[in-house]
Amino acid sequence: MYGFSKFYFKFYKYPLPLLLLSLWLVAVFLLSDRPAHSQHPVIFTNKEKYQSTLLAKRRMPSTLTENVRKTVLENGLTVLTKEVHTAPVVTVQVWYKVGSRNEEPGVNGIAHQLEHMMFKGTRNRPIQFGRLFSALGSDSNAFTSYDQTAYYGTVERNKLKALLVLEADRMQNSQIEPEQLASEKRVVISELQGYENSPEYRLNRAVMQAVFPNHAYGLPVGGTKADVEKFEVEQVEKYYRNFYSPDNAVLVIVGDFQTANTLETIKEVFGKLPRQEAGGRGQGAGVIFPLSPSLSTQHWPNPSYPLTALAQPKLSANNPPIVLREPGAGRLLQVVYPLPDANQPDVPALDVMDYILTEGRNSRLYQALVESGLASEVTASVTSLRESGWYEVLVTAGSKQDLKKIDSMLSSAIANVAEKGVTSEEVERAKTQLTADVILSNRDITSQGMRLGTDETTVGDYSYTDRYLAAVRLVKSADVVAVINKYLTKEARTVGFFEPTQKRITEVADKPDSAQTTENFSAGAPVLFSEVIKYLPPVDLATDAIAQVLPDEFKFTNGLRILLLPDRSTPTVTLSGYIQAGTEFDPDNRAGLAAFVADNLLNGTNSKDVFTIAKVLGERGASLDFQAYREGVHIEGDSLALDLPILLEILADVVKNSNFPVKELELHRQQTLTELQLELDEPSEVARRVFVQSIYPKKHPLHTFPTDESLQQIQRQDVIDFKAKHYRPDTTVLALVGDFDLDKVRSLIKNKFGDWEVNGKAPTLKYPPVAMPEKIVSVNPVLPDKAQAVTYMGYTGINRYDPRFHAALVLNQILGGDTLSSRLGSEVRDRQGLSYGIYSSFQALKNVGTFLIEMQTSPQDSSKAIASTRQILQQIHQQGVTALEVETAKRTLISNYNVSLANPEELTDRILMNEVYGLDKVELHSFTDKIQKVTLTQVNQAARELLHPDKIVVVTAGPSVLAEKSIR
Repeated sequence: MYGFSKFYFKFYKYPLPLLLLSLWLVAVFLLSDRPAHSQHPVIFTNKEKYQSTLLAKRRMPSTLTENVRKTVLENGLTVLTKEVHTAPVVTVQVWYKVGSRNEEPGVNGIAHQLEHMMFKGTRNRPIQFGRLFSALGSDSNAFTSYDQTAYYGTVERNKLKALLVLEADRMQNSQIEPEQLASEKRVVISELQGYENSPEYRLNRAVMQAVFPNHAYGLPVGGTKADVEKFEVEQVEKYYRNFYSPDNAVLVIVGDFQTANTLETIKEVFGKLPRQEAGGRGQGAGVIFPLSPSLSTQHWPNPSYPLTALAQPKLSANNPPIVLREPGAGRLLQVVYPLPDANQPDVPALDVMDYILTEGRNSRLYQALVESGLASEVTASVTSLRESGWYEVLVTAGSKQDLKKIDSMLSSAIANVAEKGVTSEEVERAKTQLTADVILSNRDITSQGMRLGTDETTVGDYSYTDRYLAAVRLVKSADVVAVINKYLTKEARTVGFFEPTQKRITEVADKPDSAQTTENFSAGAPVLFSEVIKYLPPVDLATDAIAQVLPDEFKFTNGLRILLLPDRSTPTVTLSGYIQAGTEFDPDNRAGLAAFVADNLLNGTNSKDVFTIAKVLGERGASLDFQAYREGVHIEGDSLALDLPILLEILADVVKNSNFPVKELELHRQQTLTELQLELDEPSEVARRVFVQSIYPKKHPLHTFPTDESLQQIQRQDVIDFKAKHYRPDTTVLALVGDFDLDKVRSLIKNKFGDWEVNGKAPTLKYPPVAMPEKIVSVNPVLPDKAQAVTYMGYTGINRYDPRFHAALVLNQILGGDTLSSRLGSEVRDRQGLSYGIYSSFQALKNVGTFLIEMQTSPQDSSKAIASTRQILQQIHQQGVTALEVETAKRTLISNYNVSLANPEELTDRILMNEVYGLDKVELHSFTDKIQKVTLTQVNQAARELLHPDKIVVVTAGPSVLAEKSIR
């Protein structure tokens, strides 16, 4: 789903902000108690004593850009190409040097609005481009940020030219039609309302406007509802004409291609596009172009001034905090310090400073705020942009803690660092972690393209990251203290408090209310896929053969299963694991126990305390994480190949010898209680909980969710007993992909895990059958004052072993597998503009399955969107789908699958889950054959048997208007 980079929500440790994007979201365990985590990038160190003969002796590239080639066409288009021949896939990205930085009050959000409109079709191809990308099997998306707008797609290599043709077409020929603009404005407003649901977003917006009162960096990237509602066709067209041209764009191609041939193709496809006429962008893309004549007497900032003179933030000496007293669930403190732009020499030291202050259990602010119990979480980020930057610290207060006290402690902790300095050990660890965050985040080709595009459009130099990393290596303790004294001053900072005024969620009844819907919105005719094929560029739709490399399987005498797949493409290792100890085993009165165990494994063992474990991992740049899901605990780990022995040593120690110190358990309990409070302020979380509990009755393993009461009931002995009972080698699977010697890693694992004992039989669960609802069941939990509603619709579905599984995947791709090209996306989102995002899925687990549809809507649009969705379900249930839809869906699924295998995290997870589900290891490559063999008859039979529009649970969480206008 396209949108804008959401700097307001999460803070990641990257030197440039656009790498905040999480491009690969893999939900391993569905219907989970919490969302799947993104991979946490990790670090490397060159300490000789940690070198190991387990690994092929390989060096990191001397630079990240050593084989990048830059070409500038006669029309000004900058082309960056990088050959990576590890898999037959390629990413194509077009970056425009324009973003919300090029806006003013009154037209805030127009860059984001245009980004949406770029999918609406061109003069040559008057069709939703999402359908074309889907037909190609391209993993495509787009985003808008402060300094740039980017469009990207990753496909099999034989479709490279087709993507180039589509991007060139919409660079010059996009159409902004009044009806489509009106529809897409509703979609954008729905998106913005989703962000408005978050107190963190609202606080950030207020603080940033105060920091940058005279610059567009103080405006929200996505815009405001008031401005979006006023956009006119002429405004959007003018913005398009002035900024979307080859001389204001960067084309990035990374992957399996030949540079010389590809450059000839690029010249053929893009070379004929005209550059912007002289003076078309005023003084160039670095100057805000006045978009609205009605604002000509009040341009902001004055376009006659260079932006660099206006990017200076407002100093706030002795200014009182900005205080938002609004409905919400938790207290928040946000502090923003202005920083220089990305090209300034202080940026590397600032990033090292950030890691010392907030990265991990041993960081200074974690110690001062979280370990003391004042806060449940502290996060921070350095944002370095084209014309300015800022350091942002966000603190989630602990229960009943005072924000003023937290702010005082935060200031004292920073002042203490400035006064007493930092150790060389802290600096070296931070540099190691930071360097690896960059290096290990560039293993897949999409991320490599993102790095190049970000650097070229933000600072005008695609090799910026190489210079940056070289500068990081030179940072000393004195440099860190110097930047703290220079930038983190009380005079420079702007502070914001969020003080909740009421508890958000109303009580939800155990028994849902029932009501039959009566709306009858006529869904549009099925998409004519013959039209899609008509507008596709010429392409060989036959997919490339993927190398049939399979993992080696081993099983030890204690039952531990391991799967190993050597991959020499980068000197890194990805670990994915599974333990049958998920939340399905939670006792009714202690819901949350499984997650308690998983979350505390790293908090101490018989030989290492929590800080030692964090230090050992941090110094080597390894990451290790455990997450409890319904049907298991997922293990995620990453390291450089050199440090795999350390990663495995820590993993073995914590799964065998964790001792759950009382202090750490109590600290975690308070953090979890605060986290729960915040989750129940989110419509998506409330809708998901109520939806699951409306389908699965009490005493069912899926029904139970943590509550304040259940979390308070958990005792240390409960944690110890659960761990002893459920953490067993015979229910554990480990999968590793990376640069290692097969036999040596097998021996290492046997040495570390071979003494892990089995006691008795593994616990099992019997899942009771669950009946379908007899009619439509409607439940409306109320969250007062929320701007957006979230709806879940569905019922029990098939499990992974159902013979209709592959047909159901094809059916789902047609129904709602893509928010732009599916039946649901085409009608509810694209034509009617009722939802920013709408998806369907068959979540097929080992023991159970769920069919669900999720959508986000404006509250006033919820009933219409639900009724339209039911109409589409009814239509497909009764009439089926077409042969062309089936063939297109199959191509999309196969192409997306092949692209996913080029990503080490997704590949490792796929290997792991195939083993967990008891599938043959050849499933890794036979999956595409099974999809290809699905027939139209099978898909339509699945539609008749698996789609039930009149027997469906509908849960909509949102503002009180939904209770007053309930679904009928």
